[in-house]
Amino acid sequence: MSSKDVLKFAADEGAAYVNIRFTDLVGALHHLTFPIDQLSEGSFEDGFGFDASSLRGWAAINESDMLLVPDPSRYWIDAFMADKTLCMFADVVDPLTKQGYWLDPRAVGRRAENYVRSSGAADTVYFGPEAEFFVFNDVRFHNDPHSSGYSVDSPEASWNTNGQNGNANLGYHIRNKEGYVPLPPLDTLQDFRSETSGELKKAGIQVECHHHEVATAGQCEIDFRFSTLVHSADNLQIFKYIVRNVAKRQGKGATFMPKPLYGDNGSGMHCHQSLWKGEKPLFAGDGYAGLSEMARFYIGGLLKHAAAIVAFAAPTTNSYKRLVPGFEAPVNLAYSARNRSAAVRIPMFSQNPKQKRVEFRPPDPSCNPYLAFSAMLMAGLDGIQGRIDPGQPLDKDIYDLSPEELSEVPSLPGSLDEALAALEADHEFLLKGDVFTPQLIERWIRYKREKEIAPLRMRPHPLEFSMYFDV
Repeated sequence: MSSKDVLKFAADEGAAYVNIRFTDLVGALHHLTFPIDQLSEGSFEDGFGFDASSLRGWAAINESDMLLVPDPSRYWIDAFMADKTLCMFADVVDPLTKQGYWLDPRAVGRRAENYVRSSGAADTVYFGPEAEFFVFNDVRFHNDPHSSGYSVDSPEASWNTNGQNGNANLGYHIRNKEGYVPLPPLDTLQDFRSETSGELKKAGIQVECHHHEVATAGQCEIDFRFSTLVHSADNLQIFKYIVRNVAKRQGKGATFMPKPLYGDNGSGMHCHQSLWKGEKPLFAGDGYAGLSEMARFYIGGLLKHAAAIVAFAAPTTNSYKRLVPGFEAPVNLAYSARNRSAAVRIPMFSQNPKQKRVEFRPPDPSCNPYLAFSAMLMAGLDGIQGRIDPGQPLDKDIYDLSPEELSEVPSLPGSLDEALAALEADHEFLLKGDVFTPQLIERWIRYKREKEIAPLRMRPHPLEFSMYFDV
């Protein structure tokens, strides 16, 4: 697409405004809106000025002036604004050097795609994320010096069998861990997911399937078609925006928080990925589960660097309330064709070589997709370049392993703090091709420790009153 295509589309649609969107370091989408007459062909080179100093993890006050340069390859009409508004993604550019801003996550994704090509390993990398989420009818939380707590609710929830939840109680509730693909009336969110799928289609995202997920109280999944790294990350940002706004339109609240409920499944984001050269899928072969040697080495890289990857791919303190050993969480650093407790799974739904891919299961939808996808790709490429052997697959039921066998299977870090320490110790693979920089990694680690880990560490937890008040 060209700038002329965008301007023609805006004119044909009668857009009144242009909405320029970008992602901060942590992964939140932000926007600025301009009258449509301020968008011209020159805008795609000159950009729009903005102040970056008030965004989490970004510029200092003395270096706050930045440019947003629209990307003509991705545009759509927003479905949730009263005046017709054209939306576009933008790259963040330093106005003095005219180079991409060193903390712009989308620029990291672009550099990762360029590195794939320059490495000679492949021309294209595809990602297909499966972002799970919850939809609640009521959400409340507070954190005061003397009081803290939260409450979420849903008509589906197992705890409402003896309650009204604002509606007549007809007895249809989903038991814990029994929410996988039930029919209505147990599944109350069929129409929500269909409406969301329709809005995604209008924004250029091809939905492949939607269904209720395992947990009670409104856990959902809407799968959309894979694409290239940056395009898939863009799609995920649009996806989260549309899910939240359809939910709001229906008087609900949607969250991509990995673990909002105790005692039931959390929300993951399994990431399917594959490398291609031209029209040739490079992960298909005659090895285990139909994999090529390249795919095995890619898996070897993912497993070797998994502890560092999750510092970006499972990047919240809440992420590690989902990634707990002994449950169904994919914490075991092994690969398997079917074992869902392994960190890497090889889907076996089709024998078509073009469908051959690997699925990295630890990520969750709280991540910044540009950084998480790039970290996974760089780990896989390091595996290919270093011919890292992933070892034997783990096809046994993890729960049937003896303590001796289980002790030989390494696990993911048990906390965000441990994941950040792993990233500090193991990040050289991310620096190849200047995809990540030492400064960005240091900024990420410092932000997470100071702004997320430290505040949680210092705050009393309600459960501590139950355990310790009478000591």
